[in-house]
Amino acid sequence: MALFSRRGKGDDPASASSEAPVEPDDAPAAQTAPQTEPAQPAPANERAPEPVPHVGISVNTFGQAPGTPPAAAPARPAQTAPAPAQAVAGIVDNVLLQQALQDLPETPTAGAIMNVMRQALQGPLYVRAQGDAQALLAAGEGLNLAITTHEDKRFLLVFSGGAQLQASAREEIAADPSAAISALGQPALAVLRTAVDSGYDGIYLDHANPGARLVLPVDLVRKALEEGPSVPFELKELIAGPRDESTAAQITDVLTRVTVWVAGGQDASGEIGLAEARGQGKRRLEVYSHPVEVIAMGRGDRPLPLTPARLGRVLASEPGLDGVVIDAAGPWIEIDRASLAPVIALAD
Repeated sequence: MALFSRRGKGDDPASASSEAPVEPDDAPAAQTAPQTEPAQPAPANERAPEPVPHVGISVNTFGQAPGTPPAAAPARPAQTAPAPAQAVAGIVDNVLLQQALQDLPETPTAGAIMNVMRQALQGPLYVRAQGDAQALLAAGEGLNLAITTHEDKRFLLVFSGGAQLQASAREEIAADPSAAISALGQPALAVLRTAVDSGYDGIYLDHANPGARLVLPVDLVRKALEEGPSVPFELKELIAGPRDESTAAQITDVLTRVTVWVAGGQDASGEIGLAEARGQGKRRLEVYSHPVEVIAMGRGDRPLPLTPARLGRVLASEPGLDGVVIDAAGPWIEIDRASLAPVIALAD
């Protein structure tokens, strides 16, 4: 495959050049919180209709159709997630999602929306329910989840942490002082799956937090679930969670089992290359836990999937690569070549 160079070199993963060959598969167009079994919602507790921010984004963004506005990735993304926080005792905040919501411009761009989407794929998410959620689930009863409606569409209310839950509950209690409200925290996958499987038109993140709230349409959420890895979010959770001396080995183990993505681009002649991060004399292949992570880099690259065997082939065919950097939009992690020996051994 022809090679080309297309981006400047730098010391952080956001600066890269593309010149590693690949034969990709066909491309498709942490912290913990109290957990329960995925909720089986009864008829939802509908809030009074309220303005719902318009989201002007096409689900084709995953395929980077011509003319798709690139996302705005941080110039120097943080290597690790912020320390765990609890604005309300006992409720672990999803700090990465909160940061993405706080970074939204007044009129959300496609890139900013995709940045929120990628950070909604990890950590805990919270929903509100009428009554005692734990008691209802223990009794095998469905939950009456809080939603809002707008123009005949129903949006599941989803929260990033305790303060956001409290702000929403205050509105409800002000309207009905006798209201009994509880919160339920689950892994991101469970909440997103509930939104899709229960027929909602989307999720409304932190609706009571003006300036840091957003609707993600259900088509986008569904696409994120369907086009992600076969073992959802396992790699993303490891990178976004706390790290210790075993983290690199855990990530390498995941790389031997699940599909990942690389960032592919073309020059004017149609030649294809993959993005590398360069700095301090090192060359590392950029690898991503989900196609939305490629888009979040904001370079107009196309997400290209690699099975573990094909990732091993790329690494084996390029002995000059010093390893990989995963999820370069941040949080990110570097895995050196020696640690990737189990992946390279899979080369087919």
